[in-house]
Amino acid sequence: MKTAKKIVFWCLVGFALMQFIPIDRVNKPIDHKVNFVEAKKTPEKIAGLIKRACYDCHSNETVYPKYAYIAPVSWSVKSHVNEGREHLNFSVWDTYGKELKENMLDRAVESIQNKMMPMPGYIVYHKEANLSSAERKLLANYFEDMLKSKTY
Repeated sequence: MKTAKKIVFWCLVGFALMQFIPIDRVNKPIDHKVNFVEAKKTPEKIAGLIKRACYDCHSNETVYPKYAYIAPVSWSVKSHVNEGREHLNFSVWDTYGKELKENMLDRAVESIQNKMMPMPGYIVYHKEANLSSAERKLLANYFEDMLKSKTY
């Protein structure tokens, strides 16, 4: 019994100490000239879908939920956001080259159609990000139209 109490005690001490490891949750300033929604004059309905389902991980406009302030969950959330921004950051869209934009749109269409994005784990806690089949089709078609017309 004493061993179990010691284990619980030291686990709690470890958990408490983890809370002091800082995580940078400050978003970079937004330059509206290069932000996807403004730069592409995205229709309001499409912009709403993108902001609702994509922007938390794929922009510099991340809104961190309360659970993202508790370690070790905060580490995982920050890692996902960093990875998402590496793959595609809508906040700096117009700084990307033509070939990179084309590649990102191709992957976005594929990810949306195959229901890989938004990530299923994200949807569990963010019901508003769960796109219907019609919304997925609308968003994928918008990106495909950009690809066909080369207006990216």
